[in-house]
Amino acid sequence: MSDPQLLTPEEKLADAKKLLGLPRIVAICGSTRFMNAMNEADLRETKAGRIVVKPGCDMKSPHELWSDPAEAEALKAQLDDLHRAKIRLADEVLVVGDYIGDSTRAEITYARSLGRPVRFTHPEVDPEA
Repeated sequence: MSDPQLLTPEEKLADAKKLLGLPRIVAICGSTRFMNAMNEADLRETKAGRIVVKPGCDMKSPHELWSDPAEAEALKAQLDDLHRAKIRLADEVLVVGDYIGDSTRAEITYARSLGRPVRFTHPEVDPEA
């Protein structure tokens, strides 16, 4: 008798999503300078019946939580890790905005390395276009 094939964590997650009947999950990525556009994309994706995860902090806007430079640097790293987790959770990625910076480019590369489809509000900025 052969050993049963063990499922990867990704396969287990996909199976759990199916068993739970979850709608598709979309991770919104992009520069936080496009937070208004991200909110609009969130609205449209939600209306289309998708679960949306996106950046929750706009560190370009002043706030007491990141007013200390040392704390802001640590928080940025923590938020980057959290966003990569959102990408792992998602079924697809939607990149918002007409500009792709280093962080967004890294997120696109990461999503594609996981086999996640990547859509763009502005397809002309796709690094692979």
